[in-house]
Amino acid sequence: MFFLHHAALSVGDLGRSESFYGLFGFRPVHRWSAPDGSLTIVHLKLGATLLELFSYRDHQPAPESSRRLETDLPRLGTKHLALGVDDADQARDFLLARGLRQVPEPAEGRTGVRYFFIQDPDGTLLEIVEDHRELASD
Repeated sequence: MFFLHHAALSVGDLGRSESFYGLFGFRPVHRWSAPDGSLTIVHLKLGATLLELFSYRDHQPAPESSRRLETDLPRLGTKHLALGVDDADQARDFLLARGLRQVPEPAEGRTGVRYFFIQDPDGTLLEIVEDHRELASD
């Protein structure tokens, strides 16, 4: 009955964020702007996943604690977005080849996955995760 429809982010520079998420295959499918230019909303799609970007003319920066795992994870609320990949090492090489900096080596997670974190242009944490576990389905 229920399924995840979308995740939403507020971004400082819409073009920069669209380009960044475009690296992963997200493509714009819908755009709306307020008549006074105070807000633009863009829906990006990757497969069945929608990512909704809010771009306010007068935006507020995220707290510094949200930019590092060790300070963000203990704080209540949404933590990060995660994109699945078949091979974390290949994903890392792909991102490095496209000019992303600070792309760490994949780590072995406590939950049985391989992963690494990067940040989008606004500092939002993005996890790249390789998950080959046989988890129970619906």
